Amino acid sequence: MTDNLNQEADRGTPQRRTSLSDKVYEALRGRIMRGDYGANEKLPAEKELSIKFGVSRPVLRVALERLRDERLIYSRQGAGNFVRIKRETALGYTPVETIADIQRCYEFRLTVETDAAALAALRRNDAVLAEMERALHLLADATGQQLHREDADFAFHQSVAQATNNQYYGETLKALRDHIYVGMKLHGETLMSDGAWALEEVLAEHKAIYTAIMERAPDAARAAMRAHIEHSRERLFGGGLFDLSL
Repeated sequence: MTDNLNQEADRGTPQRRTSLSDKVYEALRGRIMRGDYGANEKLPAEKELSIKFGVSRPVLRVALERLRDERLIYSRQGAGNFVRIKRETALGYTPVETIADIQRCYEFRLTVETDAAALAALRRNDAVLAEMERALHLLADATGQQLHREDADFAFHQSVAQATNNQYYGETLKALRDHIYVGMKLHGETLMSDGAWALEEVLAEHKAIYTAIMERAPDAARAAMRAHIEHSRERLFGGGLFDLSL
């Protein structure tokens, strides 16, 4: 049985190709992070992977290039692609193991990302605003297709952290990337099951954060980020939060 990601012939528009490569990237990245492919283990050959996922080799190569850019895999000339040994980071957090851990991650993000948004409004420049805009365009395109892109969502939040001109915010988000992705993935599934209105609501929340940062309005940026993270948590948990008392 194959993991065919597209039953149609792979002759779609460039936008469709991007969507397919994203799906392959997410699938391979998930398997690497779960340990399905161990450190220094060779990935299946490109021909085998393209058949497995039901995509063309150019689409597959886009996904592999993203994995190389993130230093999750590396290539040996004539030998193929191999999983890179995961490097220790300056910051380290225990893996997400329970739903309560996802709630804890949201709680921590509320303390970090709200202040980051306020600082971003005071310190941003045109270059980092352009990064936010690129992420917003990707989110808007996905919303139009009734999809949620965790990579674009995370890229937007990472660009806000970058706009603080304080590396501790950016490095904290990088260290939390896998943890945040778990919540974003589940949140995205909730959004798509709720329908187009829910995806549009999330896009509007991101736009509100961007607008406040662009207008150099720190209080509004802080409030918009807090509202977005709280609403995401509410959509995911449905108001039924765990009691985290010791």
